Amino acid sequence: MKYCLSSLIICFCLTVNSQELTFSTQDIAINNLIDGTLLTPNDGDQPKLAIIIAGSGPTDRDGNQNFMQNNSLKKLAESLTNKGIATFRYDKRIVKQIRRNKVDPNIKFDDFVTDASAVVDYFKKDNNYSSVYVIGHSQGSLVGMLAAKDRADGFVSLAGAGQTIDKVITEQISNMDPSLIDATKKAFKSLKEGKTTTDYPPPLAPVFRADVQPFIMNWMQYNPQEVITSLDIPVLIINGTNDLQVSVDEAQLLESASETSEIKIIDNMNHVLFIIKGDQLVNSKSYNESSRKISEELITAVSNFILK
Repeated sequence: MKYCLSSLIICFCLTVNSQELTFSTQDIAINNLIDGTLLTPNDGDQPKLAIIIAGSGPTDRDGNQNFMQNNSLKKLAESLTNKGIATFRYDKRIVKQIRRNKVDPNIKFDDFVTDASAVVDYFKKDNNYSSVYVIGHSQGSLVGMLAAKDRADGFVSLAGAGQTIDKVITEQISNMDPSLIDATKKAFKSLKEGKTTTDYPPPLAPVFRADVQPFIMNWMQYNPQEVITSLDIPVLIINGTNDLQVSVDEAQLLESASETSEIKIIDNMNHVLFIIKGDQLVNSKSYNESSRKISEELITAVSNFILK
């Protein structure tokens, strides 16, 4: 019995080790603002590379924030690399600034586009990859579109908005509190005209604080439908039916605007790429549940798109 138990332990250890050795890991500094992790399959020469761009807020390379630990982007990267696709994911510049306690008060949406473009350019100069794809999640979808133009060989939008950010936020606020719609539209009208505003009720302060308004003004200049139309590369648009932040309608707007796109709607997938079959509370709690697995259907769709 003792011999059999030892044999089982040895077999288990060998299995774990073989799983760990399917890819190699390397931390890379693209520049003084951007650090990330490169995963490279151990088998095959010149794999395809997927660059993963995180969503809004101070989101790190793994898809996490201080009070939101789900490792969704880390799981995405590892799953794709296990399919034979090299991946690079990076911390947004604001993550590094927060860690250094030196946050730039003048940060703009365009800064994120600059960073993503620098990452794509870095790897395009490297002859180790047969092609470079960009995967943008949430806000990273629009960032990724802009960075992929005239650079990447393909683009994947995950839970990306199809409307300008002012329209997306207005719809979100409408769903939460319809009484705030008029005030929201009035504030956005001022920002569209290039003027900051203090004319908004306190509940809207997280959106219209004075230090946030310049960032929103910069962001809302971009219409995702117009940007995606300019991409002359293969495009895959993915959304989940249980996404609390970005509806399936947004994905359909992107798909209808792009002649080079295909769309994949995944039943019960939420915004952080988990399959959720419970109610809204279960869905919200999952944002901080790193033990969950991301959608297998998502991994299959993205890997098939890149590898075809």
